[in-house]
Amino acid sequence: MSWLRALRETARSGLTVERRRLAPAIAARGALGLALVVGFSLAVFGPAVAASSAFGAFQAAIATFQRSWRPRPTLALASGGSLAVSTFLGYLTGAHLLLFLALLLLWTFLSGLAWAAGPTAGIIASSNVAIMLVTVTLPTSVATAAGHAVMIFAGGLVQAALVVLLPVRPWGAQRDALADALAAEADYARRLRHDPVAPFDPVPLMTARSAAAVTPRQARRRPAELHGPRRLAERIRPVLASLADPAVGAPAEGPQRDRVRELLAAAGTVLDAAAHAIRHGKPVRLPPAAVSVLRTPDTGTILADRPHRAALRLIALLGDVVETAEPRTETSPGEARTAEEAGEDAGAGAGAGAAADARARAAHPSLAARTRPTLLRLAPVVLAKMRAEVRPGSPILRHAIRVSAVAAAGYLLGLALPFGHGYWAPMASVMVMRPDFSQTYARSVARFGGTLVGVALASGVVQTAHPGTYLSAALAVLCAFGMYLLMRTGYAVSQVCVAAYVVFLLGMEGSGVTQTVRERVLLTLLGGLLAMLSYAVYPAWETPRLRGRLADWLAASGRYAAAVAARYADPAGPGSPDVREALLAARAARVAWHDALGLAGHEPVRHRGLSHAAAEGAGHALAEFGRAAMLLEAHLPERGAPPLPAAAGLAEALRETTERGAKAVRERTVPVWDDLRETVAAWDTEVTDPLLRKAPRLLLDALDELSAALSDA
Repeated sequence: MSWLRALRETARSGLTVERRRLAPAIAARGALGLALVVGFSLAVFGPAVAASSAFGAFQAAIATFQRSWRPRPTLALASGGSLAVSTFLGYLTGAHLLLFLALLLLWTFLSGLAWAAGPTAGIIASSNVAIMLVTVTLPTSVATAAGHAVMIFAGGLVQAALVVLLPVRPWGAQRDALADALAAEADYARRLRHDPVAPFDPVPLMTARSAAAVTPRQARRRPAELHGPRRLAERIRPVLASLADPAVGAPAEGPQRDRVRELLAAAGTVLDAAAHAIRHGKPVRLPPAAVSVLRTPDTGTILADRPHRAALRLIALLGDVVETAEPRTETSPGEARTAEEAGEDAGAGAGAGAAADARARAAHPSLAARTRPTLLRLAPVVLAKMRAEVRPGSPILRHAIRVSAVAAAGYLLGLALPFGHGYWAPMASVMVMRPDFSQTYARSVARFGGTLVGVALASGVVQTAHPGTYLSAALAVLCAFGMYLLMRTGYAVSQVCVAAYVVFLLGMEGSGVTQTVRERVLLTLLGGLLAMLSYAVYPAWETPRLRGRLADWLAASGRYAAAVAARYADPAGPGSPDVREALLAARAARVAWHDALGLAGHEPVRHRGLSHAAAEGAGHALAEFGRAAMLLEAHLPERGAPPLPAAAGLAEALRETTERGAKAVRERTVPVWDDLRETVAAWDTEVTDPLLRKAPRLLLDALDELSAALSDA
C-alpha cells in the first residue's frame, strides 16, 4: 500500500462514527461522580482545586469503561491513585526544566512499556501522563500540590464508591462474553448445515476464557450460571464439526445428512436460548420444535457408528449447557422447575458431560477454575512483562522510545513557541500514539478534527453566554457525560466532547478562552504531526514479521495435532490437559497471525516476501489443518481404552515435521513434508478405523496446501 493510500485509509477510519449500543446509565453514573467532586471542591476549596480534582474523577470514570475483567472500582482507584502520584511528582520537578524533562521522559517511557501488560494498562498510563502535563500547572506550592494530589485521588475514590453503590448490570461484561461464545457456537452450527467444513473463529471462546478468570473477591460473588457453560461450549465445537463433516461423519446427501442438518439447527436454537438466558440472567426457554428434534428416538435408527455417537454426545452436552445456564441462585421455585424440565428435554444423558468435567478437574488440578491475581500480586507480573519487552526488535520498546522522545520534543517546542500553554502539544502526542501505525495515524487525524469542532463549539458558547464559575462547571460535566456516552462510537466524536470539557473546566478557574482556543488547536495539530512523523522515522512494521507469525501458528498447530494423536497411543479421556494447553497455544498463535495480518494491511510498505494472496492461502491451509486435528479430538478415546501404538509415531512425525516446516517458513523457503507423508502411508496400512485413516490424510493435505501457497509468495 502506498503512503498516500495509507494516509487516506487511516484518516477515514479515524473519522468514522460507529453505531454502537449506548450505555446511558453508566455514562450518567460517571457524570454524577464528576459533578459531586467538582461541586464539593468548588464550594470548599475554589476553582483551581476543583479543576484538578475534576481531572481525577474524569480519568477514573474513563478507566471504568476500559475492556477489562477486573472489578470497576479497582480500575477507578488505580487510575486515581496513579494520576495523583504523577501530578505530585510532576509539580515537585516542574520548576526545574531539566528535572521535569527527565521525569517526563521516564514517565512516558514507562507508559509506553505498560502496553506489554495489555491495552487497559497502556491507555490508563498514557492518559495519566497526558493529564499530568495539565494538572502540574495548577498548584502554587508543594503543600498545595499535595492537596491537589489528594483531591485527584478523592475523585477516583468517589467514582469507585459510585460503582459499588449504584451498580449497573453487575457482571455484565462477563455475561456478554459468555453469551457471545455460545452465540458464536450457535451460528457455527447453523453454518455447518449448508457448509459442512465451515470455518470457526475462536476469538469469542478466547474472550470468554479470559472473562472467566476472577479475583478471589469476585469468585465469592460470581453468579452460578457463569461457572460452567464456557467449558461445555469448548467441548461442543469439535462435536459439531465431526457430526457435520462428510469425511468422518454422515454422507454428504441422504437421510443421514438430513437428520444431521436437523440436529445442527436444533443445536443452534438451544445454544441461542442459553446465550439469551445468560446475557439477561433469566431462565432458559427452549422452543418445543428444537426439543422434539433432540428427543426423537429416530436418530438411533437413521445415524450409525460415529455420527450416532457424536449426536448422542451433542445432545448430552446441550443438556448440560441448559442446566448450567440457569440462574439457579436467583430463580423462583416455579422457574427452577421449568429449568429442570428444560434440562431434561434437552435429551437423555444430560449431566454426563458435567460429571466428566468434574472427574477431569479432580484428576488434573490445572483444569480447576481460573483465578486472576489482585493488583498487588499483579505488579511483579507486569514488571516482568515490561522487562521482557526491553529487547532489540520489540515493537513495544520502539513505541516507548517514540512516545518519550515525542513528548519531550513537543514540550520543548510548546515552550519555545509564542502561544502559551505549551503542554497541549505533548499531551496530544501521548494520547494518540499507539504501538501500531494505523491507530496512531487514525487517532491523530481524529483528535485534530474533534479538537477543532469541540473548541469552536465551546468558544462560541463562552463568547455568547459568558458563563460564570458554576455554569462553566455544569457545562464541563455535561460535556463529560457526552464523552462517556459516545466514547465507544468513535474517537473523533469523543474528542469533540473532551475538547469542550477542557475549555469549560479551565475557564472555570480563570483561564479565558482567548488563552486556550487558538493555541490549543495549533498545538494539538503540532502534537499530532509529531506523532505521525515519529512513526514514519522510527516505525515498527508488522509486515516484515508476518512470516514469523505464520511460522509460530504452524508450529503451535503441529504441537496441538501431535498432542491429540498422542492421546490415541495413551488414552487419557476427553479432559486431557496437555491437549487443552496445546489447543490454547494454537489459538493464541492464530489470533496473533490474524491481528498482524490486519495491521499489515494498512501499512505503507511492500509485502517483503509474503504477498496478500500467499498470506490468504497459507491462513486457509492452517485453518484446515486445525480443523482436521479438531476432528480427531472430537473422538478421543476414554481413559482406559485400548491404546493405538501407531499413534505415537504419528504424533512424533507431526511434531518434528511442523517444527522443521516452521523453520523453513522463517527462512523464506517452501517446506516439504516427505517424512510425514511416509508416516501417513504406513498409517493407512496399520489402521482400519475410517475416521483414524482419514484424519491424518486431511492433515497432510492441509500442509500441502500451505506449501503451494508459499511457493507463490
